Amino acid sequence: MLNIKWRLVAIVVSGVLLVHFLLLSPYIDSQLNRRPGLADDANGPPLSLKDDNETEKGPKITHPPAVTVTVTTSFNTNGTAPEYVKETSLSDDAPQPSERANAAFVILTRNKELNSLRETLAQLEDRFNRRYNYPYVFVNNEPFSDEFKERIRNVVSGECHFGLIPNEHWSYPDYIDQTRAAEARKKMSEQKIIYGGSESYRHMCRYESGFFYRHPLMDQFKWYWRVEPGVKFACDIDYDPFMFMQENGKKYGFTISLKEYPKTIPTLWDVTTEFMAKNKDMIPEKNLMDFVTNGKGGYNMCHFWSNFEIGDLDFLRSEQYSAYFDYLDRAGGFFYERWGDAPVHSLGVAMFLKKDEVHWFDDIGYFHGPLWNCPKGEANKKCWCPEEESIETKNKRWSCTLDFMKLPNA
Repeated sequence: MLNIKWRLVAIVVSGVLLVHFLLLSPYIDSQLNRRPGLADDANGPPLSLKDDNETEKGPKITHPPAVTVTVTTSFNTNGTAPEYVKETSLSDDAPQPSERANAAFVILTRNKELNSLRETLAQLEDRFNRRYNYPYVFVNNEPFSDEFKERIRNVVSGECHFGLIPNEHWSYPDYIDQTRAAEARKKMSEQKIIYGGSESYRHMCRYESGFFYRHPLMDQFKWYWRVEPGVKFACDIDYDPFMFMQENGKKYGFTISLKEYPKTIPTLWDVTTEFMAKNKDMIPEKNLMDFVTNGKGGYNMCHFWSNFEIGDLDFLRSEQYSAYFDYLDRAGGFFYERWGDAPVHSLGVAMFLKKDEVHWFDDIGYFHGPLWNCPKGEANKKCWCPEEESIETKNKRWSCTLDFMKLPNA
């Protein structure tokens, strides 16, 4: 009888506990999955490995409240393509339009990169742009699909502009021997040079070197931040990098620098020195050439990795840079070799800018496979990237960033 009594008691207690668990489980689940200030996206990836309220031995980083974005859909008078109207309201603590720079993110992408781009943009919005609403310019050498436009608009807070690249910016100039270009691709492919056999990669490098800033959609802006599908942003950015550049006289900003593969640019330095010899009046006395040259006066292969850039469009639009790009373009190395936009931009920066006009964003956690730029020390407490993975720490042999920092301001 005693055993039966205790069994009945155990059953009753278990039943009570089960009821309490069922009643409380929705609340518990909601608290574990709550992310204050972040709009839900059921189709998106996890955006952070840390809760916004989490702290580690340091002061809590307080961000302005997120903006509120309302999207309504209507249809054109012909009943076809939907039109999207965004009404964005900023909180009292969020920057007002007069406090923002005349700037935009610029992204060269394709329809098939939608998912990886949405993941990147969700992180960028969470870490920075949900508080500032900077606009986006998306460009493609083929028309964007309606699905692409809709799903991109649904993940960002800023106004979206979608543009088609003019054919003359993504094709062979009449002075390029296409047979010679095809032979060069075949040879580099056989040599296993990265992207050596790719025709589209060459058009992309040429476009990013000398044409993206000439797109009509970019005419209205002074500053740009280049973003690519698949990159990651690992740290809260609790200030405005555009305004930092504007207020401190900076013209070019980067996160990662490294050395180029010599086989992709065998004659780029020769053509560059030819340009410099013919245009001495364009080269300021104080410049950044020490960053890109070795002790013998040759190119040391150092360059700023251009998949992340924050820059002054007036620099790229300048007479000096335009003349340099046009000179390179006529030489044909974008097609006869495999000149990348990163060394081209970097050599232009080195020729025409001073050290104190270029900035390393060491506090922006950024990943472009396989390399990290990850903040160190106290700054790392607002990041999820491991600081020992940063290229200038882990891959010192390939990084040029510490050499850049050692150069005197001039």
